[in-house]
Amino acid sequence: MTPLLLLEFIALAALWGASFLFMRLGAAEFGPVPTAGLRVGIAALCLLPVFLKAPVWADFRARWRAIFVVGLLNSGLPFLLFSFAVLHIPTGISAILNATVPLTGALVAWLWLKDRPGGSRVLGLVIGFVGVTLLVLGKSGVDAQGMVSAGGQAMSLVAMGACLLATLCYGIAASFTKRYLTGVHPLASATGSQMGAALALVLPMVWLWPAQPVSPGAWTAVLALAVLCTSIAYILYFHLIERAGPAKALTVTFLIPVFALVYGAVFLGEVVTAWMVGCGLVIVAGTALSTGLVKLRALERRAG
Repeated sequence: MTPLLLLEFIALAALWGASFLFMRLGAAEFGPVPTAGLRVGIAALCLLPVFLKAPVWADFRARWRAIFVVGLLNSGLPFLLFSFAVLHIPTGISAILNATVPLTGALVAWLWLKDRPGGSRVLGLVIGFVGVTLLVLGKSGVDAQGMVSAGGQAMSLVAMGACLLATLCYGIAASFTKRYLTGVHPLASATGSQMGAALALVLPMVWLWPAQPVSPGAWTAVLALAVLCTSIAYILYFHLIERAGPAKALTVTFLIPVFALVYGAVFLGEVVTAWMVGCGLVIVAGTALSTGLVKLRALERRAG
């Protein structure tokens, strides 16, 4: 990877890591639904200039229905679920659980597309889900400030469940894309999916719009979330896929929790514990194996 691509890689991880911070700041005043709705709506507007190019527009017109489905599964629902979750658990925990996306993606592909993983990847799935279980068991009684609270345990469990449901949506969207959108221009999928998610969320967003005036800080957070962490991040991501390949681009997943933990500690005063870091490392190890980025030769030979 060239120095320029490495810089883009780090920038992408920093942007996606910051999304959890911005979601928390925005959802605290807007609420989860308006935060998610504004994010996808503004991002779609920002991506319009590249969307209107002839090859991108042609691909969208041919597959718009499937692209809108992907928008609901890959943006609308996950963004809503994470916007809810970060109000009840530390943003770092949300980011660590988000790192399980490749695990759920591999599991869905196995069950739906019959993409049977080898021995290393099966071990990775097991290790990754063990890491998630340990994280949930260890943090279920901690609220968003890292303090144990009387009602915090139930809401923490619900919030972590929302994060895992969001990763399942991502996994389903990945297999759906592979099955129905192979060959479609990536920016057609990216922009069209934001449009589809915006259409799905516009009425709930209007219905649940906050009754009280929203501060400039919350508006700034949502704008940053949409422009920086969604539209610009998508462009960086697809450029990395084109220049470095999907396998290397996927490894950005490993860095996102690092940035999210730092942002949460610095800007929100969240507590970063050794247990969180340890579980995160277990999840990352499982992800590396489950995606095939790391292979154990003995297991691969035995599976073959």
